[in-house]
Amino acid sequence: MKNIPIIHFNKKHKASFLWFFMIVLLISSCKKELDVKNPNDPTFGVNVASEQGIADYAKGGVYWNGFNYGNGWLGDSYFSLPWGYRELMGDAIGGGQGSNNQTTTMGVPDDFIADLADATTVFKNASPQASSIIRSFNNSGATTNDNNALIYQWRSMYSMINACNTVLERVGAISLSADKANAVKAWAYWWKGFAYAEIGTLYYSGLIYDKSGAAGGVVSTYVGQADIIKESDKNLNLALTTLKSVSNQGDYLAMMSKLIPTQNQVGLGGAPSTTQFANSINSLLARNILLNKLAPFVNQDPNASISKASIPVMTAADWQNVINFCTIGVQKGDNVFTGRTSASSSFFSATGGSVAGMAAFSNQSTTYKISERLVQSFKSGDARLANFSTANGTFYGDANTNTTRYTLVDAADAGLSGFQTYGTRTVGELELYIGPTYEETQLMLAEAYIRTNKIEDGLKIIDAVRNYQGAGVAAVAGTGLTLAQALNELTMERYASLALRGLSYYDARRWGWTYGTALGGGRYGATLIFNSTIYNNAKINYNFMDYWDVPGDEVEKNPPATGSAKVKNPNY
Repeated sequence: MKNIPIIHFNKKHKASFLWFFMIVLLISSCKKELDVKNPNDPTFGVNVASEQGIADYAKGGVYWNGFNYGNGWLGDSYFSLPWGYRELMGDAIGGGQGSNNQTTTMGVPDDFIADLADATTVFKNASPQASSIIRSFNNSGATTNDNNALIYQWRSMYSMINACNTVLERVGAISLSADKANAVKAWAYWWKGFAYAEIGTLYYSGLIYDKSGAAGGVVSTYVGQADIIKESDKNLNLALTTLKSVSNQGDYLAMMSKLIPTQNQVGLGGAPSTTQFANSINSLLARNILLNKLAPFVNQDPNASISKASIPVMTAADWQNVINFCTIGVQKGDNVFTGRTSASSSFFSATGGSVAGMAAFSNQSTTYKISERLVQSFKSGDARLANFSTANGTFYGDANTNTTRYTLVDAADAGLSGFQTYGTRTVGELELYIGPTYEETQLMLAEAYIRTNKIEDGLKIIDAVRNYQGAGVAAVAGTGLTLAQALNELTMERYASLALRGLSYYDARRWGWTYGTALGGGRYGATLIFNSTIYNNAKINYNFMDYWDVPGDEVEKNPPATGSAKVKNPNY
């Protein structure tokens, strides 16, 4: 997909570049079902003046403005490019050879020792991520040349926020029953909460918008990532309050069915009941806590500590809040927010729209390669290992950690089905989980139990999740595992069961693995291939920036107002 140009206006309007980018996006949609119009156009009120009009606008604002437009350089959606960076930094995948908008460099560690017993097996990266990749290319010139990795997630999520603000501003003028209007409002609050969570979990600071660009909602005061997460929580709670006021489930579900693309409404992607919707919200509230606090587990040490981190350590109260939210979070069989491809008018494609789709082909030609570290997270005999094949031989990457024996097989071609599958390029077959799921919720709960001295309760949940996904491995509950052993099971299972869902980096960060070894971090006991030799006891010093700087495009066009939070991570 060709990139859409960014429009800049005179600075006297104090307008951030992103609002005018969004206006272009709003004009650009030509998809019949997801027709999104320009809120600054005089005909906007005519186009969005009916039940179907507001439903189409709300749907297009999320699935096209949020998850499609502006992500067409590598792959064709939010789930292929922004999620791809997160999976690269989490070392669940590696990049290919050549220059693909930093996909070959963003996930490369500072250095590693391939064998802890042999100090000569060392790799050193001449271009460390924070200084050579993030800082060097974080400017509008690099963005113009499709070489600034930091812009995509920011641009997509603020586009979504703008669209949701427009929906909330417009819905009161539409003739709707109270509970159809409540469905639209809850939808908009949920996606605003989701978008702020995506911003606050990746960037060091951000902007809070309560009004659309058309309504004059221009902000130049940057706030820290913790405040962005609070804004996410605020909107999620507004969605909960709105759902609680619904009395006519029929009206609510009729509208909810119009807000979700038809192709998504199969499997677990059907319109959620108010209870199921509330469960997803509670799980996302738990995720906001878990992913934005440290719970270090480095080199099998549950008491490891990290210096110079941008986030604090989980407290006993945090763990209890995770337990509370997850207990009323997504339940088995709940409808959740998913994405699927379709033969036409799809907001992401089967072959290039997701990390899972892009990787589901020979490792000799795909942009994304399955990492040796992902595969080592599965136990011997795990039925889910059928997703990975060595039939295509070893891909020797130019960044060493990209080297891998594994190809992600196309699940449809291999006859895999259900929750055992990880990727496919068959149209309509991949169920892409956009929001929290049952297994994610259960593993958050398991980790909280393990960390609060309820190890057996946590292990029982890990066994249940493995059974749910058909792993077929021996139970670990009742085997007398220590805290460190239980956490090892937990970290392995989160990598395995939540693979390629855009979460691996956040897990590796909060466990301390992506921090420099000099700061107490690093990954130990890793499997990798170096100089054609397979090693199983490597130490990897990623030394990745924990929270990204604000994109340079934003800062250049919308300079921070007095009193703003820092827009560059001061720890790097």
